[in-house]
Amino acid sequence: MPPVHDEALERLAWYAQRRPVFTGGNAVQLLRGGEALFPALRDALDGARQQVWVACYMVSPLGRSGQVLAALMRAARRGVQVHMVVDAVGSNLAPHSLWRELEAAGVQLTQFRPLHRVWGLSDPGAWRRMHMKLFAVDDSHAFVGGINLIDDRYDGHHGWQDTPRLDYALAVQGPAAIPIQHTAMAMWTRARFGRDWRDELLQWAQGPGRVARLRQLWQDARLRLRPSEQGRLAHAATRQEPVRCAFVMRDNLRQRRTIERAALQAIHQARERIDLVTPYFYPRKAFRLALSQAAARGVTVRLLLQGRPDFRIAAVAAQVLYAELQAHGVHIHEYQPAFLHAKVLCVDGVWATVGSSNLDPLSLVLNLEANLIVRDRAFVSHLTTELARDFALSREVPAWPDHDPGWHGRLRRRAVAWLAQAYLRLSGATGRY
Repeated sequence: MPPVHDEALERLAWYAQRRPVFTGGNAVQLLRGGEALFPALRDALDGARQQVWVACYMVSPLGRSGQVLAALMRAARRGVQVHMVVDAVGSNLAPHSLWRELEAAGVQLTQFRPLHRVWGLSDPGAWRRMHMKLFAVDDSHAFVGGINLIDDRYDGHHGWQDTPRLDYALAVQGPAAIPIQHTAMAMWTRARFGRDWRDELLQWAQGPGRVARLRQLWQDARLRLRPSEQGRLAHAATRQEPVRCAFVMRDNLRQRRTIERAALQAIHQARERIDLVTPYFYPRKAFRLALSQAAARGVTVRLLLQGRPDFRIAAVAAQVLYAELQAHGVHIHEYQPAFLHAKVLCVDGVWATVGSSNLDPLSLVLNLEANLIVRDRAFVSHLTTELARDFALSREVPAWPDHDPGWHGRLRRRAVAWLAQAYLRLSGATGRY
């Protein structure tokens, strides 16, 4: 008897994963900044016929991002089901008139965790924000990365800038687009109804005859590969076509450490080169140790961090780690032309991830994040070429001569560590970071 196809069960099975699940047959395009992303999004939205799902941390109608918002409204007006969830804190500077206009056009809009007027941030759950940037169109097109719906030259706190911020996103077609859509759906339902669609699926799965199917599918989803299968996957990952991808997320439920563990595994396996780009850098000790060990065994390890910080405390947090990493041979660069917002990791020219996750306590412990991992030489080569431009516009930070920052440096480091722990305790997180 042939297996019964059930899309709802497939969604639940994918969501059960705690490790990257790679699929082939994908087309992936690198998009540099909103200048490249927004026209691609507009064209995809104008071609939408059935449904659109958007989950975005920050939204502003000013500048070029307005063309995407206009395309969303056009799609809704011609009958496309458009669902959009925005983070209530990240998008709090957007005018209320924007939300009214979207809803009037037919966009099914909701906010993720609005702050209660009385309790506000005294509620630990309010510290856990939806930091994703996901767009899914008609089961065929999806976009994931670090770029919000906000103009490259506009910053909500610093106003208009002369030079666009540095950021990246990916356009995806193929099987990897499906979990991106499912995640955007989950964020919308969690925000609208206060619970994930997985809760509904679990209740549904309790019907007659479905428990056995659910258990079998759950076991199949564990993806315990034989050595021969692992070898075939490794070989396929080096081919230009089809591109192998894995969508990974951090959801504060089952997939709490998926993004971090995938990055750590890639760093541990690195043999030649690691390029890491992130604006907010204050990872836990295990991550810093992995970078230091890679440099110690001869891997060229380069970090590209903010040279023009948008938040001073974030820059201080990263700087207190400089001496520790440089002592083991890690090269630290600071991007000079503009604000840096990209979150990219490239390893050995064959593995890369682009997404929303920074390397700090917010992204690694609290926020909901989403990345795409790509294992493809041609794609990673192109990304490496783009990053070479970024590193060329950076300044390498000289290492401390004696690797001893003195008492004032040690005091700053302890203060940052105390603030990080205090922040996590206020948010309800447990354990040491």
